[in-house]
Amino acid sequence: MLIKRILIFGPLLLIIFLLQSYFWIPTYEEQTRGNPERLERFITGSIGDASLLNPVLSSDSASSQIEDLVFEGLIDRDADLSFRGRVARSWEISEQAFLCLNSLGRFEPGSPEAAQAILHRLHQARSRAEEFAGPVQRSLENIERIELEPARTGRKVLEVEGGGVDEVRVRVDSPGRIRLELARVDQGLKASLEAVLGRDYFDGFPASRFVRILSDADELTPDRRSRLIRKVLPALEHNPVLTFQLRRGVRFHDGHLLDSGDVRFTYEAIMNPKNLSPRQADFEPIKRVETPDRHAVRVIYKRLYSPALASWGMGILPEHLLNREALRREAMERGRDPEAFSLRDSRFNRRPVGCGPFRFAEWKPDQYIRLERFLSYWEGPANYKEYVYRVIPDLLTQEMEFYAGTLDSYSVQPHQVARLRKDERFQSFSGTSFGYTYIGYNLRREPFNDVRVRRALSMAIDVESIIDYVLYGQGERITGPFVKQTDYYNHGVDPLPFDPQQALELLESAGWQRNDQGWLEKDGQRLEFTLITNTGNEIRKSILAIVQNAWKRIGVDVQTDTLEWSVFIQERVNKLDFDAIVLGWVMGLEPDLYQVWHSSQTDPMELNFVGYDNPEADDLIVKIRREYDHARQVEYCRRLHEIIAGDLPYTFLYVGRWTAVLDKRIVVREKDEAGNVVYKKIEPTQTGDYTFHFNKWIKLPEAPRFATKG
Repeated sequence: MLIKRILIFGPLLLIIFLLQSYFWIPTYEEQTRGNPERLERFITGSIGDASLLNPVLSSDSASSQIEDLVFEGLIDRDADLSFRGRVARSWEISEQAFLCLNSLGRFEPGSPEAAQAILHRLHQARSRAEEFAGPVQRSLENIERIELEPARTGRKVLEVEGGGVDEVRVRVDSPGRIRLELARVDQGLKASLEAVLGRDYFDGFPASRFVRILSDADELTPDRRSRLIRKVLPALEHNPVLTFQLRRGVRFHDGHLLDSGDVRFTYEAIMNPKNLSPRQADFEPIKRVETPDRHAVRVIYKRLYSPALASWGMGILPEHLLNREALRREAMERGRDPEAFSLRDSRFNRRPVGCGPFRFAEWKPDQYIRLERFLSYWEGPANYKEYVYRVIPDLLTQEMEFYAGTLDSYSVQPHQVARLRKDERFQSFSGTSFGYTYIGYNLRREPFNDVRVRRALSMAIDVESIIDYVLYGQGERITGPFVKQTDYYNHGVDPLPFDPQQALELLESAGWQRNDQGWLEKDGQRLEFTLITNTGNEIRKSILAIVQNAWKRIGVDVQTDTLEWSVFIQERVNKLDFDAIVLGWVMGLEPDLYQVWHSSQTDPMELNFVGYDNPEADDLIVKIRREYDHARQVEYCRRLHEIIAGDLPYTFLYVGRWTAVLDKRIVVREKDEAGNVVYKKIEPTQTGDYTFHFNKWIKLPEAPRFATKG
C-alpha cells in the first residue's frame, strides 16, 4: 500500500517541489536584512511593458503609469477634483471676441460709417449696461475693451472633409472687425450682442461678398460652399484665452531650466503631423501659443472649447533635447535621413527626460523599468529613492511575489477580494473603475459594417454571467462610453437582453443562414473571424473563451488569439489589423470623446481604431467640446450615449470594481509645522485614487499605530 501511494503521489510531490523551487522568493524580512535600502525602493508589477515613454506619443496605460512620474504638466486635479497648478503656478481664463463689420441702418458692411456706428452703439450700451436684462447686462459688464481692427486681405488653404475635394484655396477680403476683450469666456455673447445690434446682425452678414474661392471646387455643393465661407469668415469669432504663469526654478532632470518655450514646443510636437500624436485632437482647437516672456504662456483658441484647461495636464517636453536641430544631429549620428527622422524615431522615447518627481534610470525590455527620485524636483524630493516597474505577465507569480514582499502593490483579482480584505497584513482600497471593458469591432471589415450583425453578436453574450462567474460580482453592466459615476452617463439606456434566438433572427434578416454543418453562411461565405486580446490578463482570456463559445452556439465560426501587450497595441490595434478585440478604456472626468469616437480620428495610430462614423454623433461630440453650460452639456452627452448604444460599434460589457492592496507598513510620511516627522494613513481621493500622495509614501520596518477617531 505504501509503495502504491508513493507511486501515485510521488510525481505530484515532485511537481509541487519543483514549483516551490521555481517560485522561491526571499521574504521581505530576508530582503531588508542588512539591506535597509529596500525600505526606500517601491516595486510594482504589471502584466505588460510600456511601449514608449513620451506623453505626446503614447496611448497605453503601461506607458502612462511611468510617464506620470517622469513628466509634469502645467496643471492637474487636487484631492477634491479642483484644478491645481503644477509647472504653472497660476492661470487666468479670458476671451477675445471678433465681430465682422456688417451693415447698421443705411451703411454698407465694412464701411467707415458702419464701423463708427457699431462702435458708438457698443460703447453706449456698455456704459448703460444696467438698463439691460440679466444675461445681456452680464455680457456688457464682461467687456473690458472695444477696439476697431482695419480691413485686411489674405489667402488661405483650407482642408475639406469628404466630397472628393482635399483642400480649397480662398481669398479673404475682410471688411474689418470689432475686437472685444472679455474678462471671462461668454458663450452667450451672440445673443447679448443681438439685443444691442439687432437680431439679424450676425445671421444676415454677407460673408460670400468678402470670400472668393480660387481653386477649382466644382464638386462642392452650394451648401458645403456656404459652410466653407462661413468657416473662413465667421460673423462672430470666439477666441478663449488661457494665460499661464510658470513657476520659476523648475528644472528638467538634466538640470536645464524649464521655460515657456518648452510649453510651446510641446504643443508644436503634438501638432506636427510627422509625429502622429494621438493627442492632436485635444490641441487642434488652439489657434496659436504665445510666449510673452520666459515664464508666461498665452494660449489662444480658435473657438469655444470647454476642455481647454484640462488638456494642459499633458507632460511638458524639453525643447533643447528634441528640437529640429537636436533631432537632425541624432539622425546623422545614427545614419538616418534627417528629413524623414521624427520625434517617434528618437531614442528619447526609451530614455526620457522630464521634470517630474522621478528621473529615468534604466529600461530592460520585458523585464523592468527603473526610476530614481529627482532631488531637484520643484516640490521637494519624494520619500522613495527608487521606483521599479517590473513586467510580470503571470498573475500567479505577481501574487506570490507580493506575499513575499518583492512587490509592494498588487491589483487584486476578483476572486481574491473577499479573502485579502480580511488579511490583517494589508491595507486595501477599492472603488468603481473610471472606464469599461468592451468588444470592439473593425467596422471597415465585413460583416461588422452591418449593425444587425453587431447587435446579434452582442445579444448572444450573457454578460451577467461574465460579471457573476468571471468577476465574482465585482462589476456591473454598462451601455455607453461615459463614466458611469458621472451625470453624463445615460441611465435611461437599457442593456441589451441576452437572447440568442433573437440574435439568430437578426442574422437571418442580414442574409446569414445556417448550412448543413450548423455554420452561418451568406453568398457561400462562412461567418468567421478572429477575436483577439492581450496576454497576461486572465479576465480577458476568460471573456475570449466565453464569447467564442456563445457565438459558436449560434453558428459563428470564431477563432481566438492572445498577443503580448506591445505587439497587440503596436502591430494590431495601431495598424488597424484586427477583426474584433477585447479591450478596455480608462476614462477621465471630462466628457470629451473626440479622440475615441469622432470620425476624423480613424487613421492608424489614432484612437477611433474601430472606424466609427456617424454624422449626428460627430456633431454632438463637437457641441460637447464647445459647451460651457453643464446642464446643456449633460443633455448632449446623454443623446450621444443613446446614439452610440444604438449603433453598437462596441459591445459594452461592464465597468469593473477595482481593489488594490498594500502592506500596512507603507504610510504617508511628512513634517508638521514644527518640522517633526509625522506618519499618516494613506487616504484615497474622491475618485478612489489612493496613489495621489505617492511622493510622500514610505515603507517602515514596522507598521505604526494610528490614533483612532472618537
